[in-house]
Amino acid sequence: MTATTGKKPKPRRVNVRKPEVMERVEAEVAEHYRSNLVEVVRSQGLFTIGNTSVTLAKQFGFCYGVERAIDLAYASRRVFPESRIFLIGEIIHNQEVNRQLTEMGIVSLPWQEMGEHYDELTPEDVVIVPAFGAPVAFMDKIERQGAQTVDTTCGDVMKVWRRVRGFAKDGVTSIIHGKASHEETKATASRALGDDKTGHYVVILTTEDAEFLCEWIRGEHADTEAFYARFPDALSEGFDPTVHLDRVGVANQTTMLKSETEDIQKRIEAAMEARDGNTEKFFVFDTICGATQERQDALFEMLKHKMDALLVVGGYNSSNTAHLVEIGEKELPTFFIRTSDCLQSLEEIIHFDLHQKTEVSSKTSILAQDEKIIVGITAGASCPNNLIEETILRVFDLRGISAEDVQSECQKLAAEAS
Repeated sequence: MTATTGKKPKPRRVNVRKPEVMERVEAEVAEHYRSNLVEVVRSQGLFTIGNTSVTLAKQFGFCYGVERAIDLAYASRRVFPESRIFLIGEIIHNQEVNRQLTEMGIVSLPWQEMGEHYDELTPEDVVIVPAFGAPVAFMDKIERQGAQTVDTTCGDVMKVWRRVRGFAKDGVTSIIHGKASHEETKATASRALGDDKTGHYVVILTTEDAEFLCEWIRGEHADTEAFYARFPDALSEGFDPTVHLDRVGVANQTTMLKSETEDIQKRIEAAMEARDGNTEKFFVFDTICGATQERQDALFEMLKHKMDALLVVGGYNSSNTAHLVEIGEKELPTFFIRTSDCLQSLEEIIHFDLHQKTEVSSKTSILAQDEKIIVGITAGASCPNNLIEETILRVFDLRGISAEDVQSECQKLAAEAS
């Protein structure tokens, strides 16, 4: 174990993107997660066999940041075949991907708090930082232990970090739209303290939270205890709403619902103008990730067309996937499923209920209709295409159409296209 006193050691970050390694990694990742069938079905707009049609959103599934994170995690095992390799939490919010890493001998470390697991790291160990990033305290601890790191943090997340660091340097309090308990938001909040740890932040989740904050900004509240009760575990240490809401800047968890983030920004800007007569003390930076926005926009476009039901595939703890469900359920029967196994039968679907915040079983006649049905399918940025393929095949299977027939139709369409 390395000493924890004296001069802070330099980070031992490792570049595992070696050409000979990445060629093997890309082949391995393609074998595990990609699907030719999905690409054919997506290209059709409406893929129909008999009385059953499936339509896919134009944008869904793995984004560049997720693909990069997975590639680097796979490459880490190739570059360090004999080393102990650890991962802070999950690489992304998808159980299939994390299962594959576990089978490769990559061990997940707790991400909510450090503890003894981090004390046991050595200079011979490798620690993978997930796509969400990790709080500053975790990174400092790993560096003190001397462990090597493979950093897969998404570039869009790091853009937010640069922004909130800048806010802290300029004496601006960060208002972060996100889930206070989410890995990415925890990492962003730690950067909002600034390099000298004197910065401040408050994390808000809902428009109701934003309006409460706006009332404080306008001077309509004076009960600080009520403020602290409203935002437990969502404030920087020593946060004083009578002091630290003077100059504010809005940032967000990159996977939030774009329309909600924009609404929150407008509310806070209006409150600042009402208080000061101008917005000179209000700062904003659009930090919704491009892939999240593309997937939301693609779903809005998809919803312009007739569908009988929408299946949203992804990990239940995936923020960007949950927001797709929120969009869909306002328009038609929408089911948030983890895998195709959730489609139990023509009459029963196991899915995650966002309102009850638990997995439930719903009885439905949608898939059992004798007449023609159209099933829409989309997925969040952390869902691999192989899970989409399995969902497509399961829908057709329940409707009495075999996987062989689906594959045959896809092969015919692919041949015609070429």
